Amino acid sequence: MTLKRVFNITLIIAGLMIVIPISAAKITAVRVGSKINVSIDNKYFTSYIFSEDEKYPFFYPVNGPVSGGSVTSMRNAEYPHHSSLFFGCDLVNGGNWWQEGLERGRIISVNAEIAKQGGDSVIITDECIWSRPGAVSPIRDTRRIVITAPSAGMSQIDVTITMEMLTDVTIKKTNHSLFSARMAADLSVKNGGTMINAEGQRSEKDTFGKNSPWIDFYGRRGTAVEGLAIMQHPSNPWYPSPWFTRDYGFMSPTPMYWPENGTETFMKKGSVITLRYRVLVHAGDHNQAAIAEAFAKYRNEK
Repeated sequence: MTLKRVFNITLIIAGLMIVIPISAAKITAVRVGSKINVSIDNKYFTSYIFSEDEKYPFFYPVNGPVSGGSVTSMRNAEYPHHSSLFFGCDLVNGGNWWQEGLERGRIISVNAEIAKQGGDSVIITDECIWSRPGAVSPIRDTRRIVITAPSAGMSQIDVTITMEMLTDVTIKKTNHSLFSARMAADLSVKNGGTMINAEGQRSEKDTFGKNSPWIDFYGRRGTAVEGLAIMQHPSNPWYPSPWFTRDYGFMSPTPMYWPENGTETFMKKGSVITLRYRVLVHAGDHNQAAIAEAFAKYRNEK
């Protein structure tokens, strides 16, 4: 399958011929009920889902550039609380904003909007309240999501989440925390896929608990290879966070399983932290997709 999507414009200026490459990608979004559907070049890419019966907002599907099928999975029977590409946390002030049971805690989207669509990007903004019946809401977060397509073989989701502590917040040691991806089963290491970090360490055995700027997870689909990489921006607190990884297809950069004092993470009322992540959904392996080079550019972005 050909993934080329670059055209040239030739201009004659002051007698000189100038060739300017342009991308023909057009990225659009439409809100349908409690989700925002995003398309790239008229092909469905992903949905940002924020319905009232969900634990938290998340992205599903996250479709690969070659197969058109999702590189993430949803409602896996083994761990049904893994919702594709998502952000949540357990053990926050006695509540659970990660696993099943809305009564245990729910991250409620109160203002999901399409701030921009059309042209070369889609921008989605949202405000979320972490709510639990009978308890003070511990956190309010605001989100800015920018979706672009750097090439025909790569789609990009930039996520910025700013968390404001509405009261003193204590997060007990937990592996269920922050930005996470549950990969499609056919891409898992258990089924022949590859998980590799920035240092070249592979699989759960060598990536679990290791600090690294990024991890890429990919595998073969027919004659093609597709995957998804998560990058942490160097401006993030705790950068680079250690990773909680599983060969069955899970990855999350999180300090919460390795708190500095060994038991918990504390954040005072009124404190604000901003977390930035870049997700690359790509064709090819980590070398073919130039993941290391892409991170080198990302780390220098303000």
